[in-house]
Amino acid sequence: MAEELYVSRIFTPPLGWTEGIEGPAVDAAGNLYAVNFAQQHTIGRVTPEGEESVFVELPEGSTGNGIRFTSQGVMLVADYTGHNVLAVDMPTRAVSVYAHEPRMNQPNDIAITARDVVFASDPNWKASTGNMWRVGTDRKVTLIESGMGTTNGIEVSPDERTLYVNESAQLNVWAYDLSQDAWPSNKRLLIHFGDFGLDGMRCDVDGNLYITRWSKGVIAKVSPKGKVLLEVALRGKNCTNIAFGGADGRTAYVTVADPDCRNIETFRVERPGREWALAQKKKG
Repeated sequence: MAEELYVSRIFTPPLGWTEGIEGPAVDAAGNLYAVNFAQQHTIGRVTPEGEESVFVELPEGSTGNGIRFTSQGVMLVADYTGHNVLAVDMPTRAVSVYAHEPRMNQPNDIAITARDVVFASDPNWKASTGNMWRVGTDRKVTLIESGMGTTNGIEVSPDERTLYVNESAQLNVWAYDLSQDAWPSNKRLLIHFGDFGLDGMRCDVDGNLYITRWSKGVIAKVSPKGKVLLEVALRGKNCTNIAFGGADGRTAYVTVADPDCRNIETFRVERPGREWALAQKKKG
């Protein structure tokens, strides 16, 4: 019997998270993490079997959004109220400041290369503008571009030659060339959507982008050339972000923030996620 692909189902029970549920990421052991489980200012953990718990409470004044893992397995968290990227030591669950930049509006989502260079989107929602920042392996924070639209989802291609960032209000996805030392240049429009919103996005190993379409309730699968290949219908409408995991990296997890959902949905895809594949290389 053929496996059913691109059909979403409920993974965690409704109402277990706050409406700030965001930033999913999967560790090398297959555990899923997202922010704001049970209450704000937390990071929740969901086992592959769907068991939920609070993994860590963030320091006072900090609220998490995007989550990524470094090559050493350290969890990085965009802290939009503290203007930080936080680091969580997984064995001890100790939280520290990985990078701080007071000029940030509110670091929202983050992307990371195999060599641990971090990129952060930085929207100003009221002004419908945004910035993009780079955090080097020396933790130095550099402004890459200002005066953008409402920057949100951000991702690196599997070959690490391209950086993608989207603009929620303007409905654009931009592509940049990445140099060998992870500096972006040659900005160009990958795709413009005509309606609804854009939130988080992640690549599979073939370079296709899976983009959460806020208020439309679908995940758009977009080719590296900017063509919409398909849309995955979700139960909820306000999808905030996506990550890949499972035993083979072909399970997608989507955080959904509707007032009557506030949970995680899941569906199967054809090819593994980029970051899952990276994690397997690190394990090997």
